[in-house]
Amino acid sequence: MRRSRLHVMGASGSGTTTLARAVADVWAVPHADADDYFWLPTDPPYVHIRPPGDRVALMEQVFLPREAWVLSGSMVGWGDEVISRCDAVVFLTLDPTERMRRLEARERVQRENRPVDEEALAVFLAWARRYDDPSFDGRSRTTHEAWLSTLPCPVLRLDSTLTTDQLRDAVLGWRPSAGDLPQERVREACGSPRSGRRWS
Repeated sequence: MRRSRLHVMGASGSGTTTLARAVADVWAVPHADADDYFWLPTDPPYVHIRPPGDRVALMEQVFLPREAWVLSGSMVGWGDEVISRCDAVVFLTLDPTERMRRLEARERVQRENRPVDEEALAVFLAWARRYDDPSFDGRSRTTHEAWLSTLPCPVLRLDSTLTTDQLRDAVLGWRPSAGDLPQERVREACGSPRSGRRWS
């Protein structure tokens, strides 16, 4: 895949941030995570939500106008303006048991050097566990699949049991056809002048 505007999404613990950083490093383009825009910076983090309009406005200031970037996380329900600028989306999936094992290990590592709010951690993990529950009305596999079906850009689905290198190479080797791209992107590709608490 050529350097472009790419969105990498999936459940918490599926490896979206890791993969997005890996692709951005190869392309030498900015990596952003939706969580950094969804949440206001606080200590402890993930306490106060940034208003939706402010999230997009901040993205506009930081990276959206660039020719290429990689954005990880979920923007279902608030990021349609951002997604309309994407050339493609990568959707990561992972067996729920393995995903929760990785997620719990990650959360413990991230909290090694600061006090752990066990209650907040338990609430977050309970929320993340419900991703694969079809009856859950929060961020879930069901809502992601429904949202993906509405996108005008091509979507690459990958199983996160692969290593980060394998996932990165799968993205870099992906060749979505011009017919899969939004029409304005097709014009650009043909050389015509131009006119992410993880609860998000």
